[in-house]
Amino acid sequence: MPIIKSAKKRVRTAEKAAIRNSKTKRSLKSAVKAFHKAITGGDKKATVETHGQAQSALDKAGKKNVMHKNKVARKKSQLAKAAKAAAGVDKPTVKKAAVKKAAPKTAAKKTTAKPAVKKATPAKKPAAKKAPAKKTTTKK
Repeated sequence: MPIIKSAKKRVRTAEKAAIRNSKTKRSLKSAVKAFHKAITGGDKKATVETHGQAQSALDKAGKKNVMHKNKVARKKSQLAKAAKAAAGVDKPTVKKAAVKKAAPKTAAKKTTAKPAVKKATPAKKPAAKKAPAKKTTTKK
């Protein structure tokens, strides 16, 4: 048991962090397990939903530094690959709803550029002069 006050505080904060990290890890594991269960179940709607939840849990773990960012990226890639394999898609398809046609361009109003207004910077005050040293006279 630590004796120094700051060391006691570090023990308390470390315990809180460990609890917080274990909750994040547990939610991550449960989300990934649910995703794998949905893949084996064959329900495409559940697979898509759980895939999003698993990715979200991975992002949270990476943001909280529970898991390294590169490991998070690797796991997300693995989940996406598994989701594609479960759906039987060889190549990623572009959703038609996601692709929007460009709206026809109308005559854009021309706005005149206003000249940049320069703020007047206040002049620096001159440094205060030191008072002259007092002359001391010695009595004889």
